[in-house]
Amino acid sequence: MKSGFSVMISAGEASGDLHAANLVKALKVLAPDTQFNGMGSDQLREAGVDLLVDCADIAVVGIWEVIRNYGTIKKALNQLIQALKDSPPDLLILVDYQEFNFRLAEKAKAMGIKVLFYIGPQVWAWRPHRVHSMAKKIDHMAVLFPFEEKFYENAGVPCTFVGHPLVDEVRATKSPEQSLTDYGLSKDDAIVGLFPGSRKSEVARVLPILLDAARELRKTKPKLQFVLPKASTISDQNIAPLLALYPELEVKDVRDKSYNVMQVCDAIMTASGTATLEIALMGIPNTIVYRIAPLSYWILKRMVKIDDIGLENIVAEKRIVQEFIQHKAQPKRIAAEVSRLLDDQAYRAQMITELNQVKGKLGIEGGSANIAKLALDMMQGKA
Repeated sequence: MKSGFSVMISAGEASGDLHAANLVKALKVLAPDTQFNGMGSDQLREAGVDLLVDCADIAVVGIWEVIRNYGTIKKALNQLIQALKDSPPDLLILVDYQEFNFRLAEKAKAMGIKVLFYIGPQVWAWRPHRVHSMAKKIDHMAVLFPFEEKFYENAGVPCTFVGHPLVDEVRATKSPEQSLTDYGLSKDDAIVGLFPGSRKSEVARVLPILLDAARELRKTKPKLQFVLPKASTISDQNIAPLLALYPELEVKDVRDKSYNVMQVCDAIMTASGTATLEIALMGIPNTIVYRIAPLSYWILKRMVKIDDIGLENIVAEKRIVQEFIQHKAQPKRIAAEVSRLLDDQAYRAQMITELNQVKGKLGIEGGSANIAKLALDMMQGKA
């Protein structure tokens, strides 16, 4: 077996950084001498990847937000392209972050570098026609949901369902009692989690809505407690000024594994994204809140081909969790839904049951090992 492979890996946000890091760890078990570089954040850095770009600097969402940060994003892309030219790897692994990574894939393919795209872009949800151009940009697609495999293969894109890595990853690393102690929370009063996202632009737009909803909740539930986990891509400076506007809420903002935080929550208000699926796997009743720039929303609304944006709803193929998106993200309405999650035991139990069904649809454990084996097969010419 050949050893000493080189891999460039590109992950553009916190969730991708986590999945990519677990892929790296699994691949090191199969091929210990493999060298890694690329783009990511704390998780990939801790996994031993030489980071050429920190994705915290370019983690934005929405068309207008991308335009505003175009210079920084373009610089990051050029850095990675130059690294591909200077030292071509045996394999380029792209993790989500599709627009950026597609451009990187095009350059890599032109250089004759094999490309594996992990966490297939959700083009089945928006711009489904785009799938037909992917075969020219990538060598293999690795997807997380069973129904995606047929979608890509029908368009001539080599594809493997590897299982969702979150099935392996979503578990607390400490006891609920220890988490409560660490966060300064009481077990006697209900706890609501505030999960504003992993991008700076998300936090700026979503967190004020969550805090306003929390303020509404406090009017009828004066003992309610609030906890906010900070993603690795978010600094204290992104959070502190906003929390300072709501001192009466006494929000506990913590830097800890998000699953440790989830396990002590009775309900969660979360931004749309990977966190919704993580919360579903933890079985915590929740509601989804999201807002982007008006221009971005106007454009995307005309492109999206599905009714729901929450991953837990998409996997369930029906709305099991309420979504408060853009103009519907009104604090009073959100607070009313959270109150129902806390007080209506039948409603709460039904949601938990349906969240458990979502978990069952994501496959068995071993997603990170499966994608690592596929990556190794590609480098060895077996796939």
